[in-house]
Amino acid sequence: MHRNHDLYQFFREKTWDLTEEWYKNVNKEESGGIYTSEDPAVIERVKKQNYEFHKQFSEVFHKEEVAFFHELESWIVKVAQDDEHLRTPLEMILQEFFNTQEQYLNLLEQFVEFNQGQYDEKQITLWRRMIIRTIGEVVTWFTEEYNNHSQKRLQAQQALILELSSPVISLTEDIALLPLVGDIDTARAKAMLENTLQQCNKLGVNQLFLDLSGVVMIDTMVAHQLFQLIEALSLIGVKTTISGLRPEIAQTAVQLGLSFDHVSIKSTLSSAIKSANIIAE
Repeated sequence: MHRNHDLYQFFREKTWDLTEEWYKNVNKEESGGIYTSEDPAVIERVKKQNYEFHKQFSEVFHKEEVAFFHELESWIVKVAQDDEHLRTPLEMILQEFFNTQEQYLNLLEQFVEFNQGQYDEKQITLWRRMIIRTIGEVVTWFTEEYNNHSQKRLQAQQALILELSSPVISLTEDIALLPLVGDIDTARAKAMLENTLQQCNKLGVNQLFLDLSGVVMIDTMVAHQLFQLIEALSLIGVKTTISGLRPEIAQTAVQLGLSFDHVSIKSTLSSAIKSANIIAE
């Protein structure tokens, strides 16, 4: 049996001391982490988070294991999703968990020394192993939550970047421009198709200028998806005019057997816009 009221009380009484000791010794020289912040609000928050952990952790010697981890879950999820921690390299955070483990092992030695002769080596070893195992499970759990939330944030940022990389710009009430710049891979082409259809429908566009002058190279898959976009736009009543089509891109389209029969093509964006009588000749 690892639960012991006296050990629990001993750890519980040391919670704030553990936090102060931890923050005093934490590595503040590494750049880019929460532990290096000089902002008083950030320092206070990270201390409070550490203190809350100690209060939760001491319960491992007081509560049933299932109840203990259930209550610890909210702390793990909250800290793993904290913006300051997400900007801190994971290896730095894990190192502090293991430093905390050392704190508890040292504290256990103090408890045994204060109660010399009351507990046999088997019981002490059980407590020591419980500390190590619990910290190990916390580290694993925290790492999973940290990585999962980081991945979700990354996906959201990538989705936003993809959306911003294919902006549909209104020129008149029913005419818009989609200027494409840079490399277009399959993922960007797919996002561009979805975003362009939605934006054209939302803006009430019936004519779209698709300018490719900023695109250096398109592979066969992407070229095919671009023409799928043109066909999809046609189905929702949007006429597409392509401008700035480079010879190598045109060659790729021809090799794919893609037809330009129903597509208006202009050499430059300015000539495309002039053809729509948006600006005077």
